[in-house]
Amino acid sequence: MSAVDNSPLPEGVVRTTVDIPGGPLAALDCGHPERGTVLMVPGFTGSKEDFRLVVKPIAEAGFRVVAIDQRGQHESDGPDDEAAYAVDVLGNDLVNVVKALGGGPVHLVGHSFGGLVGRAAVLQEPTSFLSFVLMGSGPAALTGGRAEVMPLMRAVLLEGGVHAVWEASKQLPTRPDRPPVTPEVMAFLKARMLGNTPASLLGTGEALITEPDRVSELRATGIACHVVYGEKDDAWSPETQAEMATRLGCAVSVIEGAWHSPAAEDPEATVEALLRFWSALG
Repeated sequence: MSAVDNSPLPEGVVRTTVDIPGGPLAALDCGHPERGTVLMVPGFTGSKEDFRLVVKPIAEAGFRVVAIDQRGQHESDGPDDEAAYAVDVLGNDLVNVVKALGGGPVHLVGHSFGGLVGRAAVLQEPTSFLSFVLMGSGPAALTGGRAEVMPLMRAVLLEGGVHAVWEASKQLPTRPDRPPVTPEVMAFLKARMLGNTPASLLGTGEALITEPDRVSELRATGIACHVVYGEKDDAWSPETQAEMATRLGCAVSVIEGAWHSPAAEDPEATVEALLRFWSALG
């Protein structure tokens, strides 16, 4: 679950849909592509709103920015078929999003599980992407405490549905430094969770803990990559992400004080890191 702010969207950020063969995907859209288009992909149980605080500042720097809900996630419908949420299938959705946005190559940003999906898209169609940012993502399947929760979530989902998963998620321990969640944000988080199709949670949850290491394949594409993570990330560890960056031969930006959702937790530093990376590409 992401630390997301669901207050009204900044002026100029609009809600829309991107029509692709698998069905329309809900999106946030802002700006004009003087310097290119940025496509932002959220992680497991996340949504386009995870990027709401960085969309407008990036657009003001000269980019068109599109953040999506993946199929079966929040406001995007999806099929009732677990196999429809395999990483390669979701990656193909991103390739089709690029085509729907005009076909020109885009700068891709994948957060957490969205990074694994983004990698699949780059491997399928490298010419669709100018660069790739892995934000709070890793080289392979999730491990550690978060991964240990996934089989439990699956059992709860199969027994009681998405509502039972929501109720169970409220019992998970939270960080001691996390500020209290307001009733408005809690209502949004509940609506977002309940918006997920059961098949989506089953399929993406399984993918999250079974994804193989494909770092060497990604590096072989020659796509310019950048690894961005919070210094306290409790999903893939900072050490794991730094090692991935070394294997990719790319730079790292560490967002001080942030945990797993730097775009929500420190949007200013996250925007600065992204713009610095894209500016260096020329």
